[in-house]
Amino acid sequence: MLIVVALIILALLGTPLFAIIAASALLGFYHNEIDLMVVAIEFYRLADMSILLAIPLFTFAGFLLSESQAPARLMRLTQALLGWLPGGLAMVSLTACALLTAFTGASGVTIVALGALLYPALIKAGYRENFSLGLVTTSGSLGLLFAPSLPLILYGVIAQQMSVGRPFTIDELFLAGVMPGLLMLIMLSAWSYWRNRKIGLTRFTVNEAWQALRESRWELPLPFIVLGGIYSGYFAVSEAAAVTTVYVLIVEVLIHREISLSQLPAVMRSAMVMVGGILVILGVSLASTNVMIDADVPGRLFEFVHDHISSRLTFLIALNVFLLILGMMLDIFAALVIMIPLLLPIAVGYGVDPVHLGIIFLANMQIGYFTPPVGMNLFIASYRFQRPLLQLYQATLPFFFILLLAVLIITYWPALTLGLPAWLLPSYSKIS
Repeated sequence: MLIVVALIILALLGTPLFAIIAASALLGFYHNEIDLMVVAIEFYRLADMSILLAIPLFTFAGFLLSESQAPARLMRLTQALLGWLPGGLAMVSLTACALLTAFTGASGVTIVALGALLYPALIKAGYRENFSLGLVTTSGSLGLLFAPSLPLILYGVIAQQMSVGRPFTIDELFLAGVMPGLLMLIMLSAWSYWRNRKIGLTRFTVNEAWQALRESRWELPLPFIVLGGIYSGYFAVSEAAAVTTVYVLIVEVLIHREISLSQLPAVMRSAMVMVGGILVILGVSLASTNVMIDADVPGRLFEFVHDHISSRLTFLIALNVFLLILGMMLDIFAALVIMIPLLLPIAVGYGVDPVHLGIIFLANMQIGYFTPPVGMNLFIASYRFQRPLLQLYQATLPFFFILLLAVLIITYWPALTLGLPAWLLPSYSKIS
């Protein structure tokens, strides 16, 4: 007990998360008289997971895109196509942020990379300050449900290693996130339309749309390369990541020449620091998961929860509340590796499909990023736009409640998540 308290105190004092998880795993194996080399073996197991190749490759591609002028081109294109709609620029911002976050997997990168473009543009177009602040802060976490989101891949890796519930593939996860992600975008777009219906519109011109299309012609094939390659059977996920990275590298470095060869090492270093942190945490968490399984922690936790929560509906309500709080306090990657080994067996025990659980988890974490009082996006936006936190709390509240409603729909309507995989993938035969 004293050791557990000591680890908690060390975590509160700022000790790196991987060190806390590694220490708990080592202590667990030592207590059970198991050779501590097991931890090293767990790290070696990572090398056998071919899907993990996708994480550094997609991350590097995402960082290359964020460092180039691709976000500006994407914004110009969506503005040219949607600017004539009431609230059109807001819809442009939502779309641009969702697409960039899908590739970077880190909402802070989206706010920093696109904030300088979106916030001034919204203010200049006549949108109110609080609406603009709330939209940009909220949009920073949109896109986590769209391929090739790193959290989606990481959830799939962790869940597959546990072998709990029915088996599934990363392809199914990618498809499962499409409709819930679109639901969130549509609900926020509808609110933006209604809230700003009286703001002056940008006149649609064929010439501007054509120029924006020409300017973005090299970035537009990216979704088709990723999704088309995977679902046509030409690429595995890791192969699609390699093709995407080579394509982005050629476009941004050789064709547009917006990133020089001398800048590449710095961009690569930034991307790989993030990847290294994820892989270290994942390695020690796999060891920690084995300790918990040996001690039957998930089984005992399920029995405890089952004694106090009798129905699946009540469990899902409690799960949503818990994940919202978790999203405020933990980075999404840390939350995944720590909580999925505990939550997945419990959820499966209540009849929740593993793929559905993954989408519920990420959807909740997505809005946890800007949930007051300590959502990470709130602090990033406060620093980026030099605005007080209290103003950001007020600005994000309408978006929070809209996305909370979307999360409830996603949670209690499993067919929204599981319908598309069931329709497009013959191997997927059951919607629970």
